[in-house]
Amino acid sequence: MVITTKPVLFALVSAAVILIGTIITVFIPLLMPSTQPLSPYVKPYTAVELEGRDIYMREGCNNCHTQTVRPLRTEVLRYGEYSKGEEFAYDHPFLWGSRRTGPDLNRIGGKYPDSWHYRHMQSPQGMFEKSNMPPYGWLANNRLDTLNSWKKTSILKYGYSKSDVHRQIISYLSYVTNATYPSRESRNAVTPPELQGELTEMDAIVAYMQKLGRDVKKLEAKN
Repeated sequence: MVITTKPVLFALVSAAVILIGTIITVFIPLLMPSTQPLSPYVKPYTAVELEGRDIYMREGCNNCHTQTVRPLRTEVLRYGEYSKGEEFAYDHPFLWGSRRTGPDLNRIGGKYPDSWHYRHMQSPQGMFEKSNMPPYGWLANNRLDTLNSWKKTSILKYGYSKSDVHRQIISYLSYVTNATYPSRESRNAVTPPELQGELTEMDAIVAYMQKLGRDVKKLEAKN
């Protein structure tokens, strides 16, 4: 009997083969341990950094900036050490990107002080005359919503308790509002007086920027 001459039987056998293949390739891997490499030097995002990452995605920044440095001499010379698998362990989703309308940001953390980021977000053209990046100064007019911060870190399995998240938020607020904060003048220049004592969306996105690549520098120093 040639199965192709029996349409109903052929359809049933095809469906069974597809179902088995789907189970093997999709569902079984879900039950297997993660193969994502981990490093003790790479830490999960804090609650504020994670909120900044969400704002970064919300505003479509990943449409113009990649976050992966390829192991090519020209890229390493321009952006820094090539990207490692370990540094993306806590990225959900990955923001590797495919376009570089703007520079790659995977090594931006610590490259500039916070004051640079506040001024750049306020007026990109004030820092680089030919920049085609739109201004994001209005982020400083938005109070940061941290109502769901703990829920976000919990879903992503960062291992923070509710009190941990609360401490992280209060700690960063104390840092940026302290009279000794090195970038206090730049922050106050872009932040409305009524919000200078609170966390804003710009504070969060600056915190996120300063996180990018910093843990990997510790990993590279160790090696």
